[in-house]
Amino acid sequence: MSSPLPPLASLKNKTILQVVPEMATGGVERTTLEVASAIIEAGGRALVFSAGGRLVQELEALGAKHIHGEANSKLPWTVFVSNVSKLAQIVRQEKVDIVHARSRAPAWSALLAARRTRTPFVTTYHGIYNAKSGLKRWYNSVMARGDLVIANSGYTRDHVFDEHRIDPDKIEVIYRGVDVDAFDPQAVSNKRREELASHWGIALKSPRPRAILPARLTAWKGQKVMLEALGHLKRAGVEIECLMVGDPQGRDSYRAELGHDIRRLGLEGQVHLVGHCNDMPAAFSLADFAVTPSTEPEAFGRTAAEAQAMGLAVIASDLGGARETVEDGVTGFLSPAGDGKALADCIGRLLALLPEEKAAMGTAGAARVRSLFTTRALQSATVSLYQRLVKA
Repeated sequence: MSSPLPPLASLKNKTILQVVPEMATGGVERTTLEVASAIIEAGGRALVFSAGGRLVQELEALGAKHIHGEANSKLPWTVFVSNVSKLAQIVRQEKVDIVHARSRAPAWSALLAARRTRTPFVTTYHGIYNAKSGLKRWYNSVMARGDLVIANSGYTRDHVFDEHRIDPDKIEVIYRGVDVDAFDPQAVSNKRREELASHWGIALKSPRPRAILPARLTAWKGQKVMLEALGHLKRAGVEIECLMVGDPQGRDSYRAELGHDIRRLGLEGQVHLVGHCNDMPAAFSLADFAVTPSTEPEAFGRTAAEAQAMGLAVIASDLGGARETVEDGVTGFLSPAGDGKALADCIGRLLALLPEEKAAMGTAGAARVRSLFTTRALQSATVSLYQRLVKA
């Protein structure tokens, strides 16, 4: 059962403005929704400034207010002038108590607007931003300029400190959350599973072990590493079915490259590029295990945590936040990033486990998620952080 939030009166008559590029799809947007819900439940008003997207309707259904603007723009005039003015106007008109930014370009606008209006400013460091030049490091630094900075994992916290050398007392780790009521095998009906399998044109239960790779189609998420691993396994006489679940988000050329690799490796009929999915619990329920083979560090790795909540063992790359979400040898395995042969060996180790050993791994993963990575924990910690700021 979910633990309660802090008393609802704690944010009574307080208005929190979250600033994100879009409300389309992804972990940042989902966290924005979860925090908006918590603000409202705690008695406050939740505002979101973004360029819109498919999740706006869900946001407004919670009782939050969406304000449309060019939050996804990276044009200097928009970032440093027009959006600053617009956000400052919103802060004054809506009597905003805290501005919370979640992405770099709109964070610059939000920072300047917050300073102009003398409003407390919070940032969440959602990703590990590469900095190959002094200019890029300065651009990234906005995410460390909050009065308080939320890091979504211990790995992210260490990165923020090493990269920006801010006061460590200003950094607070709040893990991204999993809705453990939704991501519960018992909550997924056979009807949902059947409908999704039919929509994707696959069997409800595969005669081969079935993996799921849940990630948007972009190179660093490691889809090609997975294909390489499946190729190694096939040559060794082991066939694995794989659901690659994710939106190309305009990367049609990358999707075409994956199709070419599937044909080159003889994996037709084994690998399914199924696109975006609105029912990820049902998607996980169609798989025997999950793989998150990112070639760059994940700041947290929410899909790995969601898969574990569903009782799946997870094979993840041995870097970044995955080292916190997946306990090697207990809830899954960690594999060297970018190494298809090593990933194939890891999959082989998992398949070689006895049924009771696999079940124990799934049970341990679900228990770990419910202990550390729940949406309720994220909401409660974020509300408490807001409370400290408005009382300061």
